[in-house]
Amino acid sequence: MKFIQFTLVFLMSISAFAQTVQDSIINDPQKQQNAAQRILSGNIKTGVTVGGYGEITYNQPEGDNGELDVQRLVLLFGYKFNDKTQFVTEVELEHVNEVFVEQAFLQYSVSDNVNLRGGLMLVPMGIVNEYHEPTTFNGVERPSIDGSIVPTTWREIGLGVSGKLDEASLRYQAYIFNGFSSLNGTKILGGSNGLRNGRQKGIRSTVNTPNFAGKLDYYGLPGLRLGLSGYFGRTQAEDDVQDIDGADVGISMLGFDARYAYQRFTARGQFIHGSISDSEAYNTLNSATLGSALQGWYLEAAYNVLPQTKQQQLFAFARYEDYDTNKSVEGTLTRNLAYDRNEWTLGLSYKMAPGAVFKVDYQIRDNAVDDGNVTNRFNMGIGVWF
Repeated sequence: MKFIQFTLVFLMSISAFAQTVQDSIINDPQKQQNAAQRILSGNIKTGVTVGGYGEITYNQPEGDNGELDVQRLVLLFGYKFNDKTQFVTEVELEHVNEVFVEQAFLQYSVSDNVNLRGGLMLVPMGIVNEYHEPTTFNGVERPSIDGSIVPTTWREIGLGVSGKLDEASLRYQAYIFNGFSSLNGTKILGGSNGLRNGRQKGIRSTVNTPNFAGKLDYYGLPGLRLGLSGYFGRTQAEDDVQDIDGADVGISMLGFDARYAYQRFTARGQFIHGSISDSEAYNTLNSATLGSALQGWYLEAAYNVLPQTKQQQLFAFARYEDYDTNKSVEGTLTRNLAYDRNEWTLGLSYKMAPGAVFKVDYQIRDNAVDDGNVTNRFNMGIGVWF
């Protein structure tokens, strides 16, 4: 506890020496961009754009050993062939020794309001799945809902269209993707991680049923951005089992999110509900514990305690989450109350420069089990994005 108090006092004291004028740290959700959007909107005529982001984290559960981790380092590359055609890719190194391609898509701009895309892309669901660069969210770790319900970083291979309708203050995305894998190697769906084990990530992905994903973002009111997401389809089963009862399940997922900023105050919230059909047959075939519904939500508020005239920002924030991967179940499966979780995250995000942040927080975690054995956790980390 003394260490936590020292860290908070230290952050408050060093903030007093920031004297420069604020420039490119953007809090307005209507103007925020993620890594891919930043590359696509670059002002070069042709050629290569290079960037990156990364996180180094320290997690200290109460009563257990702490963990230090180079959680991720992502290299961003974009190439602009001409005014209409661009390529974007992200190469991610996780925990030093794992390498993934997070995005790799080609975009052709038919007009200012219509873009065709194809390749490995992020599924537009919620906030953090698309805006997961470490300087764009509070907390050392991404919201837990975005690990168990959405689940970030959720990307698959597909094609579709994106653009905006300025007259209606709307941005839109609509894609056809391959879906989750019903059985991903030895990994099955269900449990505390919901659908997470089914992410194929573009790695020799099985596909037998197309899935649809879409999102509308409304930006017609100052400082406010509202999002409505949808995902509909079935999981993908291998040829030798796809006709067996329980080989796949149907998924219908809806999400609503909101982001708001006014002067030094910001807030965001998210609600996700996923309905799973044929879960009883799937659980019987695979000895799984997949719920027939998954649901989660969170609310977060943050306030920059430094004057707006300063370049640095020090956000004090609080976030409450409630999420359950066994919101409802079918057949003989009994709800596991350990999967019905909630947590408070209280902390600080010190943005020392555009693209550089130091974070510290404390998480109070619980579940619906009486006297559930859930440990609270102290977290600290640094993040960069350039």
